[in-house]
Amino acid sequence: MAELKTYRYFAGNAWHEPATGRWFESENPATGEVWARVPDCGAEDVARAVAAAKAAFHDGPWGRMMPAERGRVLRRIGDVISAHAERLGAVELRDNGRLPNIAPGLRAGGWQVDSFHYYAGMCDKLEGRLIPAEVPHMHNYLTWEPFGVVALILPWNSPVGTLIWKLAPCLAAGNTVVIKPSEQASCSTLELMEVLEEAGLPPGVVNVVTGFGPTTGEPLIDHPDVRMVSFTGGAAGGRAAATIAARQVKPTVMELGGKSPQIVLPDADLGLAVNGVAAGIFPAGGQSCISGSRLLVHRSVIDAFTERLVNVVKKARTGPPDDPASQIGPIANRPHYEAILKRIAAAEAAGHRLLLDGRMACRDKGYYIGPTIFADVPNASELAQNEVFGPVVSTEAWDAEAEVIRTANDTPYGLAAGIWSRDVAKAMRMAGRIEAGTVYINNYFNAATQSPVGGWKQSGHGRENGWEGMRAFLQTKSVWLATDPHQADPFPA
Repeated sequence: MAELKTYRYFAGNAWHEPATGRWFESENPATGEVWARVPDCGAEDVARAVAAAKAAFHDGPWGRMMPAERGRVLRRIGDVISAHAERLGAVELRDNGRLPNIAPGLRAGGWQVDSFHYYAGMCDKLEGRLIPAEVPHMHNYLTWEPFGVVALILPWNSPVGTLIWKLAPCLAAGNTVVIKPSEQASCSTLELMEVLEEAGLPPGVVNVVTGFGPTTGEPLIDHPDVRMVSFTGGAAGGRAAATIAARQVKPTVMELGGKSPQIVLPDADLGLAVNGVAAGIFPAGGQSCISGSRLLVHRSVIDAFTERLVNVVKKARTGPPDDPASQIGPIANRPHYEAILKRIAAAEAAGHRLLLDGRMACRDKGYYIGPTIFADVPNASELAQNEVFGPVVSTEAWDAEAEVIRTANDTPYGLAAGIWSRDVAKAMRMAGRIEAGTVYINNYFNAATQSPVGGWKQSGHGRENGWEGMRAFLQTKSVWLATDPHQADPFPA
């Protein structure tokens, strides 16, 4: 076995070994082999990182830096990341195996790294507001100000991409951060810290601690000097994080799971819809929160649609990320791989009709599952109601528009939805009735730095990207200035 790479955690622009003296291992999901060791940080390590972030905000140059200068720093960060796009992409691919590779989005002009340039331009555009309060001789104005130290909690399915969505607006707003990546995919975030050293960030502005939820995540969220939390992950993890944050009434942004419906109308272009549905879940192995995994297809076209979908998807090549022929990579980690297999077996045992069995892609080494399609799955079933977070879709027929709207909304989630129809007016009307943070019409899975994303219901609250993404990392202050100072005696004789 090749020598393991040993990472350290990052605090105050320095690398540290964990005070616990413990590391945990990272497996390459393409092979199942251990390739790296990651620090198992505890409360003492968390305290060091938070102290560094607090000092950078209150005592260091970051808290006093002019907004335009912050913008220049963010531009440097974007440029440095682009220069190391291939390196970061290779590490993340080795750590979580997900295709497609993230490197193209990190190259110069890539949409992910452009977040730093986008928010760099917003740094000196953040203007206050004069309030026309109905109080004589008073000047009342509003400002937006940073929280201070912010905890960023990342998922394992797209660590660097998710971090960029959070980090760029958080820094642009003037905060400092402590990042806690998932224990299932920490290496690319730590690798990114090595890259960011070239950007000349002041010490303590960005810090990373790695480890597990109870021993690393909880002391980070619960630390009294952490003023705000941004969390991306599953609903169960989000509830746990929110409960901890609530102890000190800390504001949170939560981007959680989904069980997104894809509604196919009878007038839809079936070729377009099939390609869009397939692209909306399978290339990433279903490991995306907005995967459109509930296919609600009009009864008059469901047979034709399903036949086309199976014929398109069964051509997909599932294999190792280092094989240029592979179109779908492995499941990101062994526990999740095993969980997906159990969900497929349970759906089969429940009597759902299996049209395409992704278990045929399983191998002796690595964690591979191919596209899996179940038909005639009632919306009340376990499979239709709960997120699999894997390459598994279910179909259900519908007859009336009012019926399919009720079905689409009959879920605890509300992250995204898709509508496929040539009747744009009808599709827009239906979009207005869907309970989801993002609705796609005749396309799916698109995102842009300028466009906010986030969930309704148990898919979370708050927004990332766009102006709303930066606003989430700011708090409002109202200032009253007396223009004709006069304060009457409150207790006249």
